[in-house]
Amino acid sequence: MRRTRLSLRWRLALLYGGLLAVVSAVLLALAVWLVDRAIAATAGFAPGTLVRVRTSTGEDVIVRAEDMQVAMRDQAAETLLRTGGLIFALVVLAGAALGYVVAARALRPVAQITDTARRLSTETLTARIELIGPRDELWQLAATFDDMLARLNRAFDSQRRFVANASHELRTPLAVMRTEVDVALADPDADADELRAMGERVRAATERADHLVDSLLLLARTEAQAGSGLGVGAATDLAGAVPPALSALAEQIRAGGLRVDTELRPAMTVGDPRLLERMVGNLVENAVRHNIDGGWLRVQTLTGGAGAELCVDNSGPIVDRLTAGQLFDPFRRGDAARASGRGAGLGLSIVSAVVAAHHGLVHAEPREGGGLRVEVRLPSE
Repeated sequence: MRRTRLSLRWRLALLYGGLLAVVSAVLLALAVWLVDRAIAATAGFAPGTLVRVRTSTGEDVIVRAEDMQVAMRDQAAETLLRTGGLIFALVVLAGAALGYVVAARALRPVAQITDTARRLSTETLTARIELIGPRDELWQLAATFDDMLARLNRAFDSQRRFVANASHELRTPLAVMRTEVDVALADPDADADELRAMGERVRAATERADHLVDSLLLLARTEAQAGSGLGVGAATDLAGAVPPALSALAEQIRAGGLRVDTELRPAMTVGDPRLLERMVGNLVENAVRHNIDGGWLRVQTLTGGAGAELCVDNSGPIVDRLTAGQLFDPFRRGDAARASGRGAGLGLSIVSAVVAAHHGLVHAEPREGGGLRVEVRLPSE
């Protein structure tokens, strides 16, 4: 059987009352002792001295001095205990009641936090405590709780956008495959060439979906490593990752008539070589894919005061500053890329996650006249 526990308010009230009772009892005992000592310290008589004492009835009685002194001490102690005991009980009761009121007032912010927490759900994370009052420990607790709610709200919003965008991006190749198959099945006279063409389109859509899933998994894994730490820490030169990245995009570079300039100096950092190579490859691919015919791109690596640096500049459409700052969000693409349907918008998101996992900084700046400049700074050690 589960025992019913008193609320914190009642426990604090009883604690205040108990402490007051202990203090009052100590003070009462101390008062009795002091009165007894005071009477004992009064001028005494020689042993065996007889004194005349008038009683309350007016009768004179002769008693020994030492007996009279003992009677006086007993009477004073009895009177003090009787009066002090009554006052003691009243003080304890009043203290407990006052403690109940004080505890209720002190716990009011906690009740406000509790009420806010009860109202919360994944759909109502916009609620805040916004505690008003002195900036004490409870105010700091409420402010910390509000900050936590703000972070959770941003995380849930980001998750919802990510799931919605991922669903949309995956739905596109699936719709293409379903349409191609339905068209082929609806045409009983389709020949081998038409079926082959349908198969190639389905395969292209499958490759796009496969590439998207791989990118999503890489992004999730990299973001997890950013929070828990890298499992691999090897010395890596960013300059060595540039030529393979350009070689993998050689056909697209030739098709676009792009001019490539490189200035590769040693840029050593420590981290996961595969993730760093993917970061460089994504930046180069982004510069090639979002360029213009006959344009250019420039890749620079060096070791500066902040550590290893990688700069990728490219010509291209005009990008405003607000859009440039949002390009690292998942599924965020420029207007030209969105219109052409090229890419899923995860390349720079993966770059941002890799840089965060390596405790670095990444920044995108629009170039005057069109294009983009992306700068990555990673610690040397």
